[in-house]
Amino acid sequence: MLYGNTPCFLDAKNISKTKDTTDIDAVVYGVPWEGAVTWGDYTGCELGPKVIRLASGRYSGYLPELDHIDVFEHIRLGDAGDIDVVPADVEETMDRISGFTADLWKSGKFLIGLGGDHGITYPIIKSLTETTGKKVGIIHLDAHYDNMPHYQGDKYARSTPFARLYELDGVRNESLIHTGIHGPRNKPDSGKLARDAGAVTLTVNDIRNRDLKELADEIYEMASKDVDCVYLSICSDVLDFAFNPGGPVDGNGITSYELVTLVHEFTKKGIIGMDFVEVYPQQDANQNSAHFVSTVVLYALAGHALHQQSKQESSSQETVSSRS
Repeated sequence: MLYGNTPCFLDAKNISKTKDTTDIDAVVYGVPWEGAVTWGDYTGCELGPKVIRLASGRYSGYLPELDHIDVFEHIRLGDAGDIDVVPADVEETMDRISGFTADLWKSGKFLIGLGGDHGITYPIIKSLTETTGKKVGIIHLDAHYDNMPHYQGDKYARSTPFARLYELDGVRNESLIHTGIHGPRNKPDSGKLARDAGAVTLTVNDIRNRDLKELADEIYEMASKDVDCVYLSICSDVLDFAFNPGGPVDGNGITSYELVTLVHEFTKKGIIGMDFVEVYPQQDANQNSAHFVSTVVLYALAGHALHQQSKQESSSQETVSSRS
């Protein structure tokens, strides 16, 4: 459901009741879920979808810095509302996330999930693999691996989704690229767990002082090898806290420019869907982090539009060639 008195994200068409994607190119949905709180009283990310939607009311789809593209001249966006979570039942909530997104994956549209904590990524990708039968590569932008086997017995906590994804037959671990990893909030075992699973690690130092378009090409090439599609998962704390006051407190992260540039380049090459997680409105008096989600998603949609245009042009050229 959509919260009362809350607009659809970026003035999207409200499809929360019908889930009709007939005239829609991309679908946004919210997952107002927070599972186990893994540090002190740093909490409240279940409010993310609501506040991100509220903040989005300020923005159009026009990006002058990207060749003056107006995203909504090319993309029809639908808002499917929020998944009904069950705060007292983790496994039931994971099942509901999988069921809700499975119906959307069947539509073949570009999907955008708004979290919520990072635990939501596992059931989203699980439903993608089970519904479509596709083998998936993943570009994971984050300060942290989020690949611990469990958190105090909870297999679906925010610190665990990539451990579950390592175990998923539909994910090619060698095409799972942990990108932007940095900082001592990672556990000592995390890097070893990634290596043992066959996943790739790129730390924040692998991003610095690089041509971002060239780097995006390299990351996408790794993520797309021997798979059918690539999914993008973004945790807000891949950003330095100077750019992310409503996210976890992690220094030495990437800049807002670096994030949107990488996202745009990835989606230009072809991304099946994405999520953006770990926005904590209660930590951010001005909601800067919630506002920035709109910019990230618009850069993703601009890239998706260019990718679709490129596919159409290639198809037209093939048609002409076959007639020659």
